[in-house]
Amino acid sequence: MSQTGGATAESLAIQLRGVGLRFGAKSVLSHLDLDVGVGQKVAVVGPSGTGKSTILRLLAGLLLPTKGCLSLYGQQQVYLREDQDNPMDVRMVFQSPALLASLSVAENVGFLLQRSRRLSPAAIRARVSKVLEEVGLKGIEDLMPGQLSGGMQKRVSFARAIVEDPMADASHPPLLLFDEPTAGLDPVACTRIEDMIVKTTEFVGGTAVVVSHVMSTIRRTADHVAMLYGGSTQWRGSVQGFEMTDNPYVRQFRSASLEGPMQSELTDGHAS
Repeated sequence: MSQTGGATAESLAIQLRGVGLRFGAKSVLSHLDLDVGVGQKVAVVGPSGTGKSTILRLLAGLLLPTKGCLSLYGQQQVYLREDQDNPMDVRMVFQSPALLASLSVAENVGFLLQRSRRLSPAAIRARVSKVLEEVGLKGIEDLMPGQLSGGMQKRVSFARAIVEDPMADASHPPLLLFDEPTAGLDPVACTRIEDMIVKTTEFVGGTAVVVSHVMSTIRRTADHVAMLYGGSTQWRGSVQGFEMTDNPYVRQFRSASLEGPMQSELTDGHAS
């Protein structure tokens, strides 16, 4: 992630310049700048209601900015994902596993591959088995989500995110998006999921953006941090810099203090 703006478009997986997003009279993002280099792992942090998950939806092609420029691998995104002929390889892991209860594990993991109709059932099965083994779930293809523990369901959702998609643009590494992946988990479960984030990102050789409030997740899954507040980036830099900076927004976030520049938004009860 560039702080100086000196990175070339070719070296960037993500480039946001002056990005804003409004829903009617409500401004969610305003003049947001953010660079993420190819292969980097970036944590996007900030209090609720600052647009962190909205950034993921923009990157996933589910929304378009109302102003500014959003580019992935140097290509400006001007159409929603469903309207793109050859969409970028963007994969998202939600806070909940979001598995379809009526489908088997294999059908959940290979759902998009089946829809594309470009692979035979045997080829899809082979790809599904490969990624399930990668997340430590070898041999559960024919089980139903209801037969799995919560932790196993979470790992299935990771397998679904990293299964190889023949429809994706193979000229660029995948972009993995993680939305609050460890929220509400106990410390041991957090560690398992954090390890999974690192492992799956390395497995596909991709670039990762992790939205999280959990300090251990920020430290263990990212190499850079972007601090959001008021719809804009208030600080960005390395994880080491995040631990040491005196930036008042970061300092308040790290300490979970009610004293600081984010005081009014924290106490006004703005929605997430």
